[in-house]
Amino acid sequence: MAPPPTAAAAVASFRCHPHILRRALLPASSPLLPFASRVATSTPLRVQPLRFSLSPVPKSISSSSTSHIPVRSLFTGIVEEVGRVRRIGPPPTPPGGGGDAAPGVDLEVETKNLLDGTQLGDSIAVDGTCLTVAAIDTAASTLTFGVAPETLRCTSLGERAAGDDVNLERALTPASRMGGHFVQGHVDGTGEIAAFRPEGDSIWVTVRAPPEILSLLVPKGFVAVDGTSLTVVNVNEEAGWFDFMLVRYTQDNVVLPRKKVGDKVNLEADILGKYVVKLLAGRLEATSKAKAAS
Repeated sequence: MAPPPTAAAAVASFRCHPHILRRALLPASSPLLPFASRVATSTPLRVQPLRFSLSPVPKSISSSSTSHIPVRSLFTGIVEEVGRVRRIGPPPTPPGGGGDAAPGVDLEVETKNLLDGTQLGDSIAVDGTCLTVAAIDTAASTLTFGVAPETLRCTSLGERAAGDDVNLERALTPASRMGGHFVQGHVDGTGEIAAFRPEGDSIWVTVRAPPEILSLLVPKGFVAVDGTSLTVVNVNEEAGWFDFMLVRYTQDNVVLPRKKVGDKVNLEADILGKYVVKLLAGRLEATSKAKAAS
């Protein structure tokens, strides 16, 4: 299997397997390991293709084991289903009372297709927000997620109500096709729909967004809007907006066209842009310090 197409996935793998770091950084054309001379062998050692897994299985668990390993990895931004909010609010009071602890917030979502294979602890993107499955009700066809206060502050989930539609996508597995781009489900902030404009059977959508998100967007680059992988067309940082187009198929299979001007949307910029900004900022800071010291 070839290495994944993004640096983010490779970095994640290095953290889990630091012993492969030096080998992984070798160019594909390098026939020999730099430390091959230390190994007593008459046959030159060759770099073997790295095998990456987004959901590694411990060796102690056989393929026939019934143990379940929660999937906590990435998403593609290809919405699997539009679910419907059944309930959002404090969890039901347990028998005997709930004590003095402040109640949390539960989000219960109806789904037709995502129950199969989903188990407690799995990650599902709800309107682009990575949430953990806390309860499954097969009779009612619902999944329940606990929503943290920080999640409510940083996303639009706090504005959802019973009957609202939400985009749903299960986490990427090693067998999944990569149809969109790497979406973490870590929402950077919210934007506001500024305009819809039809062109043919497609729709232009303009979104107002904060400058810290706009600075990470580039024309023809990726952005996740309510968890949907979309291609940015124009970015106007001075005016504070960006836009994209929705083709007919996307319009029929995501929530966005059902919203109205002024509604909030969850935004997540491409992870590669974030890494590039951080690396460049660190390099510029180091250069500035070096100049100041000289």
